[in-house]
Order: sequence, then C-alpha cells, then structure tokens
Amino acid sequence: MKIYKHLYQIVITSLTFSNTAWLQILRRNYVILTLLLALNFIAAAPTMAANLSNDLLKQPATEITISLGNSANELKFEPNHLEFEAGKRYQLRLTNPSQQKHYFTAKDFADGIWTQKVQAGKVEIKGAIHELELKPGAEAEWVFVPLKSGAYSLRCPIPGHTEAGMIGEITIRN
Repeated sequence: MKIYKHLYQIVITSLTFSNTAWLQILRRNYVILTLLLALNFIAAAPTMAANLSNDLLKQPATEITISLGNSANELKFEPNHLEFEAGKRYQLRLTNPSQQKHYFTAKDFADGIWTQKVQAGKVEIKGAIHELELKPGAEAEWVFVPLKSGAYSLRCPIPGHTEAGMIGEITIRN
C-alpha cells in the first residue's frame, strides 16, 4: 500500500502541467487500483484458511486413550501426563470404567487448541469445549489440533476428586 502511495506522489509531483482532467483520471485510477488490491487480499484470506483446515482434516489423527478413574474406583487419570505437538491432529478417546461420574477439565488447554469435534454416542458437538463430563461406563471422542504451546493442568473438579489425586498435566510443544 505504501508503494502505491509513494508512486502516486511521484507521478503527481513530476507532472509540471496543470491539466486538472489528467490529474483527476490519475487519482480515480489510483483509487480503483487500491480498492482492487484490497479486495483481492480480503478474498484470499478465507481461501487460505480453508486450505489450512482441509490440510489438517486430511492428516491422520494420532489416537490416545485416557481413562477417567478405573474399575477399582481409584480417583486418577490413566495416563495423567499427556504430550501433544502443535499443528498435529489428535483423537482423544476418553473412557470412564468407574462406578461414578468424572470430569475432564482443562480450560486453558482447551483455549489453546482447535476442536474439530467431540463425539459421544450418536451426538457430535462442534466448537469450543472446556470440560467433558463422563458418567459411569461412558465414552467420548475428542478430535483436535493443538495450536498454542505450553503446560496445562488437568483435573476432575468434583469435590474430593482433585484432592484425592485426580489431576494431570497436558503439554503442547512446538
């Protein structure tokens, strides 16, 4: 944009004649050219985003299974440390083999990923997800792409569960 403004100033100042009709034509053409270039950039942005998401959707998802509790009703995540790489697609399988409900809560982690979908039974949910509740015997699938690197906490916020050790850590690395 600065190049065109500079070019415009050079052309206008280099003209020594005062033909106002000629100057008006130059100004109009400059405005039209600037608008066309701006529209081209605006139109290209969604196409670039669509190509990026299509590339991610074609990428096979790395599957990881996490148990929320276990059949002995121990209050823990198995495994309790998860590591992901930014820009890769993952399919997280969450299971609850215990006799009580549990939550998979990792809000900061959820803010640093792009969720493609969460599926539980015959229901598929799209959009931002911050917490999943799994009732006894439930299973869910979370497909996502990590975007922001960092270390994030995982916990089950049901009273007594966090204190009993139902915590974990999620790491996203570049």
